[in-house]
Amino acid sequence: MATSHDAVVNQVSATVRAFHARGEPFRVFHGSTNSTRPAHDARLVDISALNNVLRVDEAAKIAVVEPNVPMDKLVQATLAHGMVPPVVMEFPGITVGGGFAGSAGESSSFRYGYFDQTVKSVELVLATGEVVRASHHKNPDLFRGAAGTTGTLGIATKLELNLIPARRFVKLEYHRYSTVGDTLTAVRRATDDPANDYVDGIIFSKTLGLVMTGKLTDEIPPSTRPRTFSGSWDPWFYLHAKQRANSQPEPKDNRPDLDAPTDYIPLAEYLFRYDRGGFWVGAQAFAYFPFMPFNRLTRWLLNDFMHTRMLYRALQGSNMSFGHMVQDLSLPYGTAEAFIDYTADQLNIWPLWLCPLKGIAPPSFHPSYCGPAGDGPPQPMINIGLWGAASEDVETFVRQNRELENRLTELGGRKVLYSHTYYSEDEFWELYDRGWYEGLRERYGATTLPTLYDKVHVDVAKATRKDKGRGGWRGRLAGIWPIPGLIGIISAIRSKDYLIHRQPCWTYWKGLGVPLRGRVQVTKGREHTTG
Repeated sequence: MATSHDAVVNQVSATVRAFHARGEPFRVFHGSTNSTRPAHDARLVDISALNNVLRVDEAAKIAVVEPNVPMDKLVQATLAHGMVPPVVMEFPGITVGGGFAGSAGESSSFRYGYFDQTVKSVELVLATGEVVRASHHKNPDLFRGAAGTTGTLGIATKLELNLIPARRFVKLEYHRYSTVGDTLTAVRRATDDPANDYVDGIIFSKTLGLVMTGKLTDEIPPSTRPRTFSGSWDPWFYLHAKQRANSQPEPKDNRPDLDAPTDYIPLAEYLFRYDRGGFWVGAQAFAYFPFMPFNRLTRWLLNDFMHTRMLYRALQGSNMSFGHMVQDLSLPYGTAEAFIDYTADQLNIWPLWLCPLKGIAPPSFHPSYCGPAGDGPPQPMINIGLWGAASEDVETFVRQNRELENRLTELGGRKVLYSHTYYSEDEFWELYDRGWYEGLRERYGATTLPTLYDKVHVDVAKATRKDKGRGGWRGRLAGIWPIPGLIGIISAIRSKDYLIHRQPCWTYWKGLGVPLRGRVQVTKGREHTTG
């Protein structure tokens, strides 16, 4: 029988209480991570057992889940009840707890905000070991502060999520634009259209931009085949989207094409459309091994390695996080074009992802903007996904990141804090409300936990010392191409995530278009997947 939720939480609470009594700091082991930052060594509290969907309530439109539930398992469970979370992160391995503790947004975030803004309540184990509940009505300051602070105010152990009715398909339209400015304007205009449920964009170059608008629907035209992206022979979504863009004539007058190419995509296929290839970052693996051509056949042959779970494992195992720019950067619409011009000139990284975000009022560690004077209502922002190869020289790579951070600050932008962060401590706290945050840490006994800056800042000297510390011929060998890449592949294969993509039993649940590996069963209030 599965251990009950309360029993696991009691064990976590006892472990935390013991650390607190000894005055010892600790970190949390979740069992998996999508972080791209170098790992920190520390004492650990293991919460990996908290990975279950506990309850889905159709009448109340809520799901009660533990923090290590990944997005694909959450969607699988809620679609079985005809419901779906309003915001679903695009990678199936991102967890509910990660979405709450980070700044997770997706193509519905222009309407619903960040993932944590769809959370109704959260159960937390404080640094003292006390178990508390936080919501808009109970401990509201903790509820607001815990969102986006990467677990530095307490450990989330249970979350209550709002749900919305699901539909079978997303009707996705592709609208092409010929300049960066026109593409940004079109994204902003699309978010003002109440008919749109999803909006995002891709800028392939200075002369090719694409805005995609999605509408939930149960209807599909006769003789139209649903478009899927999860099969090994299916296209990677961004390549398919570029083909859709190139099939259109040059746009006129910056107006959307009324006859734009359209796909009908099963809902779950849409939500995880970027999984295969990790947007376009997976293409870097082919560039790393130049003897492997990048074509449909090789993508099919290497399909098991091209899911985001595997790509993250390979990146972590290879120790190659330096040298690759993996940044999400949010700016006001008015300065986003200037920032893209800067990245194009300095880094020449394409494509770029565009994700519109609902405005959020400070104080918050989510990117927020309230106008030039810093007052007034919160304004919507545009997130720019900047992912690609940078300098392999560590000093140059750090300089590129520091210059990027400086330019971002000049233009009123903020980065999403899951990625490499190189601000000095003083610079960091000039961007965020330190008094508000430290007041919460004092009030809820969290001063023995690492600070947010501690968790997100990359200590370059420590990372490079650790790398050099391997020493000897083995250490030198591990830095020679293609050894790091091969080590990353072996690490990914050895991880349990490899087995996820070897399970063949994909079916569709209730015709809603969610690919399942097995069936959902509920046993004594703990929902789990078999297969």
